[in-house]
Amino acid sequence: MRYSTQLEHGKKIPLHDEEGFIGMRAAGRIAADTLDYIAPFVKPGVSTAKLDALCEEFMRAAGAIPGTIDYHGYKHASCISVNHVVTHGIPSETKILKVGDILNIDVTPKFQGWFGDTSRTFKVGAVSILANRLVNTAYDAMMAGIHTVRPGATLGDVGAAIEAVAKAQGFSSVRDFCGHGVGQVFHDTPQVLHYGRAGTGIVLEPGMIFTIEPMLNVGSYQVKVLPDKWTTVTKDRSLSAQFEHSLAVTETGFEIFTLTGSTDPLV
Repeated sequence: MRYSTQLEHGKKIPLHDEEGFIGMRAAGRIAADTLDYIAPFVKPGVSTAKLDALCEEFMRAAGAIPGTIDYHGYKHASCISVNHVVTHGIPSETKILKVGDILNIDVTPKFQGWFGDTSRTFKVGAVSILANRLVNTAYDAMMAGIHTVRPGATLGDVGAAIEAVAKAQGFSSVRDFCGHGVGQVFHDTPQVLHYGRAGTGIVLEPGMIFTIEPMLNVGSYQVKVLPDKWTTVTKDRSLSAQFEHSLAVTETGFEIFTLTGSTDPLV
């Protein structure tokens, strides 16, 4: 394993070679396929526990194991965050979807030692105009951040691009959670903030692999963690939406490992 000469808070940043790219392509494909598979099951009357069970079944059938199970004591194959839940929503038999809900499903299959990390916000039937705009903007913000990625760009460029898209629609970008390095380690260096100033921060180099996963809120970016120590909600109970891809910096730009087979989940 090679490492960047740059350090993040004293920690090394991995630079992956083609072997790493091959591993991430395989894990990322399973992650993307899991979300494609689950999409038809996202409908009124279904519990988030049922969706979680289906995600786990699919990942295991593909030869992967859910990377979230037993991670810091977490017991589920996915995180499912509904409406004002920002992230780390715990699947539950009692959480039943209804028309108008939005929910993020986040999966991280581990395949042959590599973690493919991705999430997508789904709409349950017809949603409000505001919810629809939030979901679309969260996707656009993620892609705006991704399209800044190239050698010589900075992580500040990524965050600034995301925040600009959010602010243009009157939304806020959550600051308490961020993207992260990923590969043979679930959460690695570097941290990828979803806000910031262009031209600042770690300079991107070929071989860096990380997630970009902005969480956008209708109201304030402030969040709070519930007593279960996982579920994180907006402090003002406003809606929140998120999308996430795992990607690498290449010699000429970027490669996304978790692209959906349908090209664009919002079409």
